[in-house]
Amino acid sequence: MKRWTIALPGVIALALLTDVATAQRPGGGRPGGLNATAFQSAPIPKDDAEKKILAVLDDMDKNQRAGMMNVPTEDGRLLRLLAESLGAKRVVEIGTSNGYSGIWFCLALRKTRGKLTTYEINTRRAAMARENFRRAGVEQLVTLVEGDAHQEIAVLKEPIDILFLDADKEGYLDYLDKLLPVVRPGGLVVAHNMNTHQADPRYVKAITTNANLETLFLHMDHAGVGVSLKKR
Repeated sequence: MKRWTIALPGVIALALLTDVATAQRPGGGRPGGLNATAFQSAPIPKDDAEKKILAVLDDMDKNQRAGMMNVPTEDGRLLRLLAESLGAKRVVEIGTSNGYSGIWFCLALRKTRGKLTTYEINTRRAAMARENFRRAGVEQLVTLVEGDAHQEIAVLKEPIDILFLDADKEGYLDYLDKLLPVVRPGGLVVAHNMNTHQADPRYVKAITTNANLETLFLHMDHAGVGVSLKKR
């Protein structure tokens, strides 16, 4: 079995190694037929503020998920882990929906003293997101831009720590072309819905043939997440 390493904090490297090792075995399982999904854990709030945010996320998961195209809970936790371990100060999200993934980012940003800029084209979803950010008490960490992100992102000039793509799949390449120069060296481009049924082959080619990027694909038994490190 090959072991892969990547210049990310240890806990992330371990998570990536686990995914890669699991995927390399027939059927994606572990020795003895034990599947990776057998190991599960629930978030444990460290303080009252985190408990409040997790309660809002749980309510959204139970009562707002239909029609919102939210990331799975496991992927939301991954976003929080990436942002907090990276010490992210500036996260840009394309595709706010009702704010579910954005709130996962905010769990990290409230500790890293960072900010989230998120883009949503649908007026109804943007309104829901604003209310959910308010309920979670993280509205001060978020700038929600309502409109077509393909046009709105042109004003972004400050270095980005994490760029998260979860909008129109055929638009991923345009978002990458416009914002990769703004992603700081050592920063991440995280793309959702990267399984073979949804990913745009042009985007996959772009992130796997660029010598400035190191890319791994995770959680492919679910929606699929592509994580690309912009090399230093």
